[in-house]
Amino acid sequence: MHQKLRLYITKDTYVVEPEKGESLIVRRKTGALELGAGNVVPPVTEQETALSISGIMGFIQLQAGYYMIVITDSEPAGSIRGHDIYRVGSFQILPLARNLSGLSDIQKQDEQAYVTLLENHLKAGGFYFSYTYDVTQSLQRQGDFNSEALTQSLWKRVDDRFFWNRYISSKLIDATLTQDPKQNFSDFILPVMQGFVDIENVHVNEKKFVLGLITRRSRYKSGTRFFSRGIDDEGHVSNYVETEQLILYDGPDASTPIEGKKQLSYVQTRGSIPVYWSQIINLKYTPRLWVGESRKSLAAARAHFDEQIRLYGPQILVNLINKKGYELPMGQAYARTVEQLNDPRLYYTHFDFHSECKKMRWDRIQLLVDQLQEQLVKQSYFYYDASDKSNPTIRKTQESVIRSNCMDCLDRTNVVQSTFARWVLTQQLRQIEILGPNESIEGHEEFMFTYRNVWADNADAVSTSYSGTGALKTDFTRTGQRTKQGALQDLSNSLTRYVKNNFLDGRRQDGFDLILGNYQVTPAIEQQKASPFATNKPLRVRVVPSILIFGLFMLLLNLLRPGYSGVQSWISYLMLLAFWLSVVVSGVRFAIRHGNQFVEWPHLVLQPDYDQFETMGGVLEKGSMLPPETGLASEKLE
Repeated sequence: MHQKLRLYITKDTYVVEPEKGESLIVRRKTGALELGAGNVVPPVTEQETALSISGIMGFIQLQAGYYMIVITDSEPAGSIRGHDIYRVGSFQILPLARNLSGLSDIQKQDEQAYVTLLENHLKAGGFYFSYTYDVTQSLQRQGDFNSEALTQSLWKRVDDRFFWNRYISSKLIDATLTQDPKQNFSDFILPVMQGFVDIENVHVNEKKFVLGLITRRSRYKSGTRFFSRGIDDEGHVSNYVETEQLILYDGPDASTPIEGKKQLSYVQTRGSIPVYWSQIINLKYTPRLWVGESRKSLAAARAHFDEQIRLYGPQILVNLINKKGYELPMGQAYARTVEQLNDPRLYYTHFDFHSECKKMRWDRIQLLVDQLQEQLVKQSYFYYDASDKSNPTIRKTQESVIRSNCMDCLDRTNVVQSTFARWVLTQQLRQIEILGPNESIEGHEEFMFTYRNVWADNADAVSTSYSGTGALKTDFTRTGQRTKQGALQDLSNSLTRYVKNNFLDGRRQDGFDLILGNYQVTPAIEQQKASPFATNKPLRVRVVPSILIFGLFMLLLNLLRPGYSGVQSWISYLMLLAFWLSVVVSGVRFAIRHGNQFVEWPHLVLQPDYDQFETMGGVLEKGSMLPPETGLASEKLE
């Protein structure tokens, strides 16, 4: 795969020149792709711009034609077995069209809106790639590759679930598969993963080794917190994430860099509860809960677990939601689904995290580890030993996987996953004799400081992508104990989440849907339908925010400056305050009563109208229709 690239921009072409090999030529007028041998660099007099790039992320069709997305900056995130992994620093979105003269004024506004969605999605970060290492595959899956698979181009052997730019790479992929065999663009197809990577050189008992953590986020049913919940018909669940903990060790006398003669890994997954469900934002702190019809959930859950068992083996299902109150219907739906599947390869346990760990007794998470210890021992982990280069051996394989979830699969899940991973780490380090037979990793405080922070950073990365803020409860992950300062930080993050989830996540969801191909833009020459960004909210919904803001301003102004209004008596002054207070209260009550019309909904892929579906046990409030003008689909889903 080409690593050092130079991009030359002219009036008619984009030319991407590698250090060695043929250059990629993109014809701006037609969008055609070509490989050019020899010196195809345009003369300096024709060059508008020349810049170094790390790779091509892909091409995306908008109204004016294709845009090429290139990675303009990247930084090393670490190295595994001599293979460098990079974190994307910045992108550039380059139009093939010279101008927007063929678009109407409304189309030009929409075009800018699409580009802004792409920019905001890319700027959110969390993108990683490697030219020589498959960051989408765990060590165990890579160990299953045969020699023929290893000779294939990197994009052909990556895990499709974690190939984040698969849709926008389709132009290069399709051209490779359908054109002249001599026109092979594989060396320009760079798989990019969305998630987290941290690789640290550490030591315990004066023995050096590499600790790595790689988190891979699935591109299927992906999106933001309240606009992506539950499962779809194909068995894909929201916020599905695979996390792999790595150990690379060369022996007691190892020097850096670590080659990885001994390679150990442990994989866990997380994902939304695999039934049809949603939380419908309506300005209230706790959204309305909707749980779908159980028969349809059963078929989708079967598809989900069939794939998970094929990939990972038996599933240890750890449900962390509350057993009482608001979350109770979700626990019942999940337990009923697993019971009806009646599959011996599914081991289900429900650990009420908040109840068991109340009053900051987070040490009680160990109860869950103790409960599952027999399963953990049976599960094992991956261990590849190449100490003898003439006879490398896979000494152990991981036979099953823990699939954890809470409501968001973020905060409680993060804490529990790091606890399981720490228990397994102790077993692994004993296996390769970094720890003694009865020694525990918790006794090595310098290492534990690094370890906790790696897992806390991972928690923040996963949470930011899904909820818009860092994770909650990371003070426990970082320090091993719950603190009041951490609780205050959680309060701040919770309030920020409320604002973002209600008023900003609609556009964030649009960004996911656009770059992942869930919504495909129609070129202007074919376009007949209206702008997807057009809104048709009732007049009263549009004016209430202005009235509310003005009423609040006047109320505060009269409170802080009593003489401002010019009234002469206290009775008149109090009546004036009462008037402005009534305006504010009426505005707030109206907004809450019609909350779903004030929040920001996605515009590209419309949300379903959940009130048209059969509800379970009164979980969803009746009589609260989600009107079409909010941006939700009004047609019934089949």
